[in-house]
Amino acid sequence: MSRPVIGITLDSEKPGCYSNLPWYALRQNYTDAVAEAGGLPLPLPHEPDQADAYLDIIDGLVITGGAFDVDPSLFGADKRHSTVVTKDRRTAFELATTRGALDRDMPLLGICGGQQLLHVALGGTLIQHIPDEIAEPLAHEQPNPRDEPGHSISLRPGTLLHRIVDADSLEVNSAHHQAAKDTSDRIVVNAVAQDGVIEGIEAIDASFALGVQWHPEYNVSAGDKAIFKALIDAAAHSST
Repeated sequence: MSRPVIGITLDSEKPGCYSNLPWYALRQNYTDAVAEAGGLPLPLPHEPDQADAYLDIIDGLVITGGAFDVDPSLFGADKRHSTVVTKDRRTAFELATTRGALDRDMPLLGICGGQQLLHVALGGTLIQHIPDEIAEPLAHEQPNPRDEPGHSISLRPGTLLHRIVDADSLEVNSAHHQAAKDTSDRIVVNAVAQDGVIEGIEAIDASFALGVQWHPEYNVSAGDKAIFKALIDAAAHSST
Protein backbone atom coordinates (compact mmCIF):
# COMPACT_ATOMS: atom_id res chain seq x y z
CA MET A 1 0.00 0.00 0.00
CA SER A 2 1.45 3.39 -1.01
CA ARG A 3 1.99 6.10 1.56
CA PRO A 4 -0.44 9.03 1.47
CA VAL A 5 1.22 12.19 0.18
CA ILE A 6 1.12 15.00 2.75
CA GLY A 7 1.73 18.53 1.55
CA ILE A 8 3.61 20.68 4.08
CA THR A 9 3.74 24.43 3.63
CA LEU A 10 7.17 26.05 3.64
CA ASP A 11 8.25 29.23 5.38
CA SER A 12 9.82 32.01 3.34
CA GLU A 13 12.69 34.34 4.17
CA LYS A 14 14.17 37.48 2.64
CA PRO A 15 17.74 37.51 1.28
CA GLY A 16 20.43 37.01 3.90
CA CYS A 17 21.89 34.24 6.05
CA TYR A 18 21.36 31.17 3.84
CA SER A 19 21.22 32.97 0.47
CA ASN A 20 21.56 36.37 -1.16
CA LEU A 21 18.22 35.63 -2.82
CA PRO A 22 14.80 34.94 -1.22
CA TRP A 23 14.64 31.39 0.10
CA TYR A 24 12.30 28.79 1.59
CA ALA A 25 12.76 27.05 4.93
CA LEU A 26 11.26 24.09 6.80
CA ARG A 27 12.34 22.44 10.03
CA GLN A 28 13.16 18.81 9.47
CA ASN A 29 11.00 17.65 12.37
CA TYR A 30 7.87 18.53 10.35
CA THR A 31 8.82 16.09 7.61
CA ASP A 32 10.16 13.57 10.13
CA ALA A 33 6.84 13.55 12.00
CA VAL A 34 4.89 12.92 8.80
CA ALA A 35 7.26 10.20 7.59
CA GLU A 36 7.36 8.44 10.96
CA ALA A 37 3.55 8.38 11.00
CA GLY A 38 3.49 6.67 7.61
CA GLY A 39 3.08 9.58 5.22
CA LEU A 40 5.17 10.83 2.32
CA PRO A 41 6.05 14.48 3.06
CA LEU A 42 5.97 16.93 0.15
CA PRO A 43 7.04 20.54 0.86
CA LEU A 44 4.89 23.14 -0.90
CA PRO A 45 6.30 26.45 -2.23
CA HIS A 46 4.08 29.53 -2.27
CA GLU A 47 2.24 29.61 -5.58
CA PRO A 48 -1.27 30.89 -4.77
CA ASP A 49 -2.51 30.48 -8.35
CA GLN A 50 -1.47 26.81 -8.28
CA ALA A 51 -3.22 25.86 -5.03
CA ASP A 52 -5.69 23.54 -6.76
CA ALA A 53 -2.91 21.88 -8.76
CA TYR A 54 -1.06 21.08 -5.54
CA LEU A 55 -4.23 19.78 -3.92
CA ASP A 56 -4.72 17.46 -6.89
CA ILE A 57 -1.47 15.61 -6.08
CA ILE A 58 -1.66 15.39 -2.27
CA ASP A 59 -3.84 13.38 0.10
CA GLY A 60 -3.51 15.57 3.18
CA LEU A 61 -2.22 19.00 4.16
CA VAL A 62 -0.15 20.46 7.01
CA ILE A 63 -0.17 24.24 7.46
CA THR A 64 2.98 24.99 9.44
CA GLY A 65 3.83 27.74 11.90
CA GLY A 66 6.35 30.54 11.64
CA ALA A 67 7.46 33.85 13.10
CA PHE A 68 4.76 35.92 11.37
CA ASP A 69 1.06 36.72 11.66
CA VAL A 70 -2.16 36.56 9.66
CA ASP A 71 -2.99 40.00 8.26
CA PRO A 72 -5.70 41.43 10.58
CA SER A 73 -7.65 42.72 7.57
CA LEU A 74 -8.42 39.10 6.68
CA PHE A 75 -10.58 38.75 9.78
CA GLY A 76 -12.15 42.17 9.62
CA ALA A 77 -9.97 44.06 12.11
CA ASP A 78 -9.74 47.81 11.52
CA LYS A 79 -6.53 48.18 13.55
CA ARG A 80 -3.19 46.38 13.33
CA HIS A 81 -1.13 45.80 16.47
CA SER A 82 2.43 47.10 16.39
CA THR A 83 3.81 43.58 16.90
CA VAL A 84 2.11 42.14 13.82
CA VAL A 85 4.45 40.93 11.05
CA THR A 86 2.98 39.51 7.85
CA LYS A 87 4.16 37.39 4.93
CA ASP A 88 1.50 38.16 2.37
CA ARG A 89 2.38 35.69 -0.39
CA ARG A 90 2.75 32.84 2.09
CA THR A 91 -0.59 33.67 3.69
CA ALA A 92 -2.30 33.95 0.31
CA PHE A 93 -1.04 30.49 -0.66
CA GLU A 94 -1.90 28.91 2.69
CA LEU A 95 -5.36 30.45 2.71
CA ALA A 96 -6.01 29.17 -0.81
CA THR A 97 -4.84 25.64 0.01
CA THR A 98 -6.71 25.59 3.33
CA ARG A 99 -9.96 26.69 1.74
CA GLY A 100 -9.42 24.27 -1.12
CA ALA A 101 -8.77 21.40 1.29
CA LEU A 102 -11.92 22.27 3.23
CA ASP A 103 -13.94 22.34 0.00
CA ARG A 104 -12.60 18.88 -0.91
CA ASP A 105 -12.95 17.55 2.65
CA MET A 106 -9.23 16.74 2.49
CA PRO A 107 -7.63 15.94 5.87
CA LEU A 108 -5.67 18.91 7.15
CA LEU A 109 -3.70 19.88 10.24
CA GLY A 110 -2.95 23.50 11.15
CA ILE A 111 -0.04 23.95 13.55
CA CYS A 112 0.43 27.11 15.65
CA GLY A 113 0.10 29.90 13.04
CA GLY A 114 -1.52 27.24 10.86
CA GLN A 115 -4.24 26.84 13.46
CA GLN A 116 -4.79 30.60 13.47
CA LEU A 117 -5.07 30.62 9.68
CA LEU A 118 -7.55 27.71 9.78
CA HIS A 119 -9.55 29.63 12.37
CA VAL A 120 -9.74 32.65 10.04
CA ALA A 121 -10.60 30.46 7.04
CA LEU A 122 -13.54 29.10 9.05
CA GLY A 123 -14.80 32.59 9.88
CA GLY A 124 -13.11 33.20 13.23
CA THR A 125 -11.13 36.20 14.48
CA LEU A 126 -7.78 36.43 16.27
CA ILE A 127 -6.28 38.00 19.36
CA GLN A 128 -3.50 40.11 17.86
CA HIS A 129 -1.30 40.17 20.97
CA ILE A 130 -2.12 37.95 23.96
CA PRO A 131 -0.60 40.17 26.71
CA ASP A 132 -2.90 43.03 25.64
CA GLU A 133 -6.12 41.01 25.76
CA ILE A 134 -5.68 38.23 28.33
CA ALA A 135 -5.42 39.02 32.04
CA GLU A 136 -2.44 37.31 33.69
CA PRO A 137 -1.55 35.19 30.66
CA LEU A 138 0.67 32.15 30.71
CA ALA A 139 4.06 32.32 28.98
CA HIS A 140 2.74 31.42 25.55
CA GLU A 141 6.16 32.27 24.16
CA GLN A 142 7.87 29.88 26.53
CA PRO A 143 11.43 30.68 27.67
CA ASN A 144 12.49 27.03 27.87
CA PRO A 145 13.44 24.88 24.82
CA ARG A 146 10.70 24.00 22.35
CA ASP A 147 11.23 20.27 22.87
CA GLU A 148 10.02 20.68 26.46
CA PRO A 149 6.47 21.45 27.61
CA GLY A 150 5.62 25.02 28.51
CA HIS A 151 2.18 24.59 30.06
CA SER A 152 -0.79 22.24 30.18
CA ILE A 153 -4.07 22.35 28.27
CA SER A 154 -7.51 20.87 28.93
CA LEU A 155 -9.24 18.90 26.18
CA ARG A 156 -12.98 18.90 25.67
CA PRO A 157 -14.68 15.47 25.60
CA GLY A 158 -16.49 14.45 22.45
CA THR A 159 -14.15 16.34 20.12
CA LEU A 160 -11.97 14.89 17.39
CA LEU A 161 -8.84 15.94 19.28
CA HIS A 162 -10.00 14.25 22.48
CA ARG A 163 -10.67 11.02 20.59
CA ILE A 164 -7.25 11.16 18.94
CA VAL A 165 -5.13 11.69 22.06
CA ASP A 166 -7.46 9.80 24.43
CA ALA A 167 -6.71 12.15 27.33
CA ASP A 168 -8.37 14.99 29.23
CA SER A 169 -5.19 17.09 29.38
CA LEU A 170 -1.83 17.43 27.65
CA GLU A 171 1.50 19.05 28.39
CA VAL A 172 2.37 21.17 25.35
CA ASN A 173 5.09 23.48 24.08
CA SER A 174 4.16 27.06 23.27
CA ALA A 175 5.57 29.64 20.83
CA HIS A 176 2.98 32.27 19.89
CA HIS A 177 1.78 35.76 20.74
CA GLN A 178 -1.54 35.53 18.89
CA ALA A 179 -4.45 33.14 19.38
CA ALA A 180 -7.93 32.27 18.19
CA LYS A 181 -10.55 34.67 19.53
CA ASP A 182 -14.19 34.76 18.42
CA THR A 183 -15.47 31.61 16.75
CA SER A 184 -18.01 31.02 14.00
CA ASP A 185 -20.73 28.41 13.62
CA ARG A 186 -18.20 26.31 11.64
CA ILE A 187 -15.78 25.94 14.56
CA VAL A 188 -15.58 23.73 17.64
CA VAL A 189 -13.06 24.66 20.35
CA ASN A 190 -11.44 21.42 21.50
CA ALA A 191 -8.72 22.62 23.91
CA VAL A 192 -8.01 25.58 26.17
CA ALA A 193 -5.13 26.69 28.39
CA GLN A 194 -5.55 27.55 32.07
CA ASP A 195 -5.69 31.26 31.23
CA GLY A 196 -8.55 30.70 28.79
CA VAL A 197 -6.51 30.95 25.59
CA ILE A 198 -7.90 28.67 22.87
CA GLU A 199 -5.37 25.91 22.16
CA GLY A 200 -7.21 23.79 19.62
CA ILE A 201 -10.05 23.98 17.11
CA GLU A 202 -11.72 21.74 14.57
CA ALA A 203 -14.18 22.25 11.74
CA ILE A 204 -17.73 21.12 12.40
CA ASP A 205 -18.47 20.25 8.77
CA ALA A 206 -15.24 18.39 7.93
CA SER A 207 -14.13 14.80 8.40
CA PHE A 208 -10.66 15.89 9.60
CA ALA A 209 -9.81 19.59 9.84
CA LEU A 210 -7.84 20.08 13.04
CA GLY A 211 -5.89 23.04 14.41
CA VAL A 212 -3.51 22.93 17.38
CA GLN A 213 -1.81 25.98 18.85
CA TRP A 214 1.32 24.12 19.93
CA HIS A 215 3.97 22.27 17.90
CA PRO A 216 3.30 18.49 17.93
CA GLU A 217 6.17 17.89 15.49
CA TYR A 218 8.50 18.19 18.50
CA ASN A 219 6.87 15.08 19.98
CA VAL A 220 6.68 16.42 23.53
CA SER A 221 3.96 13.92 24.48
CA ALA A 222 2.39 10.69 23.26
CA GLY A 223 -0.56 12.81 22.17
CA ASP A 224 1.64 14.68 19.70
CA LYS A 225 2.59 11.50 17.89
CA ALA A 226 -1.06 10.39 17.89
CA ILE A 227 -2.08 13.60 16.11
CA PHE A 228 0.21 12.91 13.16
CA LYS A 229 -0.82 9.26 13.05
CA ALA A 230 -4.48 10.28 12.92
CA LEU A 231 -3.77 12.70 10.07
CA ILE A 232 -2.00 10.03 8.04
CA ASP A 233 -4.74 7.47 8.71
CA ALA A 234 -7.39 9.98 7.60
CA ALA A 235 -5.41 10.83 4.47
CA ALA A 236 -4.93 7.15 3.62
CA HIS A 237 -8.64 6.51 4.03
CA SER A 238 -9.68 9.51 1.93
CA SER A 239 -7.33 8.54 -0.92
CA THR A 240 -8.74 5.03 -1.34
